Amino acid sequence: MSYVAVAIVIGLLIAIHEYGHLLAAKLCRIPVKRFSIGFGPKLFGFQRAETSYWFSWIPLGGYVLPALEDGDFRQLPTYKRITFALGGPVANIAGAFVGLFLIGLSQFSLGPVRALSFATTQLIIGLQQQLHGLSMLFSDLGQLSGLVGIVAVGGAEFGSTLANLLTFSVLINISLAVFNLLPLPPLDGGRILFCLLEKIYRPLARVEAPATLVGWALFMVLMLYATIQDVGRLVA
Repeated sequence: MSYVAVAIVIGLLIAIHEYGHLLAAKLCRIPVKRFSIGFGPKLFGFQRAETSYWFSWIPLGGYVLPALEDGDFRQLPTYKRITFALGGPVANIAGAFVGLFLIGLSQFSLGPVRALSFATTQLIIGLQQQLHGLSMLFSDLGQLSGLVGIVAVGGAEFGSTLANLLTFSVLINISLAVFNLLPLPPLDGGRILFCLLEKIYRPLARVEAPATLVGWALFMVLMLYATIQDVGRLVA
């Protein structure tokens, strides 16, 4: 059951990330056609106002699809597009902060003010550690782990108690935020980078679509590689 609990937590954190994008879209008055947890065909879902809410077959992330053609989306003010891209990472950082605040209250018996200070300090430390970890990861892809590995390690080390699951949620929230802010297509950081590059030299907008396609292809190859490594570690 610990592995199931960890998988559920990961799904909830992905939902938080995508809900951050949805809130950012609403804040900027960007119409949203679809909010999906997972990729691929719809498993089940419902319609509310203009937005379809999907749970899709491939549980490797999610997306928020604006109800605009690509050209119309590019006509939006730069600050709106950047705000939309930042919504997911900011939601994960907020989730990590809330988790750390609850840890301060429940596990260390801190008062609300000290718990806020604890959460702020630990969040900064966590972000710094995650950035360092990513730099080490790109120098040694043997450390790369995918969803299978995360669930396996999370279930073994964090899945036994609610307190451990809360700690795990903080770690994954920070990881999702930092990873998605990398300036690489198709990540949120890549979208922000292209928004800024377009302001400098407008024709660079034509490069974003092919760069995103290449980024998706590389991302899928990395995920396949990570999954093979995860399975190899589990059966070794």
